[in-house]
Formats: sequence, structure tokens, C-alpha cells
Amino acid sequence: MIYSFEVFPPKPTTPVEDVTGCFEALSALKPDFISVTYGAGGGVNGGKLTCELAARLKNEFGIKPVAHLPCISYTKDEIREVLTMFRQYGITDILALRGDKSPDRPEKNDFRYASELINFLRQNGDFEIFAACYPEVHPEARSAAEDIRHLREKVDAGAGHLISQLFFDNESFYSFREKCEIAGINVPIEAGIMPVVNAAQIQRMVSLCGASLPRKFTAMMQRFGHSPEAMRDAGIAYAVDQIVDLAANGVDGIHLYTMNNPTVARRITEAVSGILGR
Repeated sequence: MIYSFEVFPPKPTTPVEDVTGCFEALSALKPDFISVTYGAGGGVNGGKLTCELAARLKNEFGIKPVAHLPCISYTKDEIREVLTMFRQYGITDILALRGDKSPDRPEKNDFRYASELINFLRQNGDFEIFAACYPEVHPEARSAAEDIRHLREKVDAGAGHLISQLFFDNESFYSFREKCEIAGINVPIEAGIMPVVNAAQIQRMVSLCGASLPRKFTAMMQRFGHSPEAMRDAGIAYAVDQIVDLAANGVDGIHLYTMNNPTVARRITEAVSGILGR
């Protein structure tokens, strides 16, 4: 079973060393890969920071990096420039994303969808391409059927590995997986798990991705949200419970959204290491 992590680059005001210390701790847990989100502020400079951090994962810690690459706010020439940097840094694995719409970064006309970026990557290099998927439907999709159709387009374009958005109800993931099978989507699908260790974190995440909150989760928040220590332990336990259930039901892999918190990642990894066969 695949087991991987996600980390994000530091803000411009944060020392890079803060993140590389996190890398060292996460690498000790021996994930199959670590994905690095796109550098803060976007632009080609954001790609440079992503490249630098991904290269450090590969060269200093021996961990396979997967670099995020959004496209909606970039021209083809800008993407080519980022791809040139990827090659120079030895980065061969890319998570191809449309990217979030933002008033701070106007949309360009060269790429509207991740599938178009995937096609472009296939034409401009020999990259291993990952793509995102949404167990509870992309917030902008008109229907679940439309969302699955667009996902099939990503796979047909060349995505060989899917990583899901976070979710808190495993039944949503199982229903989504069944829809993928019916649609002929037969590449590995990693389940995205985020351990929620504080109440403010979940409010922000839900507003961004629209994940539903099952009764078990809301009861946990109401009971323990006032206490940082209790919420941390409950959030870790909830994530572990999700992973155990997913593993029992034959999930292809687990992608842990670490929020750059190696302590939480270590506690979860230690709790499920035998289940994941690590």
C-alpha cells in the first residue's frame, strides 16, 4: 500500500530551515513520496522554491518528491519555464492541478483545466504525472457525473496516479471509488487524510474544500474543541480510525496532509505501521 505525505513551502517571511527540519523528521518515517505544494505567491518564483525544496527531499533525504504545478494563472511559456527548472533540479514527478482561482492572480487563457496541463506535460517532457480527485465532488462541478467525466479526461490524458482531496466520511470515498470503477478509471487512488488538531483548522479547510462533517466528527469537535491537548489527541485518533477502516477496505494508498507537523505525522504513522505493512 502506498503511504505518502504532503508539505508546503514556507511563507516569504519564514526561514527555509524551518521546513527542511520538518523534512528531516518526515523522511525518517520513510514515506513512498512527499508532495510539495506550489510556492507561496505563485508565479515562476513560486515554482523555483518548490523545485529547491523538492530537490532537497531527493538529494539530502533520499525521498521521492512530487512537485505541485497549478496552471490556471500561467501561460504556456511560463509553464515551460517552470518545467525547465524541474528538469534542472532533477524533478520528474508532478502533481498537475488547475489551481485555485484567486483575485490576486488573474486567470490566463492557455489552461482552463488540469487535463489540458496534463496533455501539455506529455508533449513537453517525460514526467510521471499525478492528478487530484474529489470524493465529495469538486465544488465547481455541476454534478457528480460531470466530475467523474472530467476525472476520466485527466486519466486519459496521462495521469497515472490520483490523490484525493481530504474527507472525513469514509463512505463518501467508497462511493466515489465505485463510481471511478464504473467509469473505467483504473489507476491507483490514494485517500487524502488530514488529522484535525485544532478547531480553527477545520473551519478553514471545510470552507476551502467543502468536505462534509459526519456526526461522529462534529461530536468530537464539540466535546474536545475547547482543549488543545484533547483536540490534538482526538484528531489523531480520528485519522487513525479512518486509515484503519480504509486499509481494511482495500484502499490503494494513504496521502497524509501533514500541515508541516512531523509530530502528528509520526504518531499516526506509528499507530498504523503494522496495518500498512511498513
